[in-house]
Amino acid sequence: MSRRVAFRGKRQNRLGMFLVSAVVIMLLVVVTVNSFLLRQKQDTYAAREAELDALIAAEEERASELEEFKKYTQTQAYIEEVAKEKLGLVREGEIVFKMN
Repeated sequence: MSRRVAFRGKRQNRLGMFLVSAVVIMLLVVVTVNSFLLRQKQDTYAAREAELDALIAAEEERASELEEFKKYTQTQAYIEEVAKEKLGLVREGEIVFKMN
């Protein structure tokens, strides 16, 4: 009878080790797959971040251009340019030639 108990104990021990090994392997597979998916997301987010950085740089450049244009619109040269082009005004002594 002691032989049967010892044999039964070895079988249960092997079965237990097999189940523990299977669980560890499954956990390893799940962690590996999730790691791969997270790397893909990270790459996607890095590309989006680079795209947004480029948009920010473009908008900052545009803002500086608008600021320069704002300063230019407050100058006498701009006022004269608009008066000549849109209103058809001329300075005293200037001769206007119109093409037909």
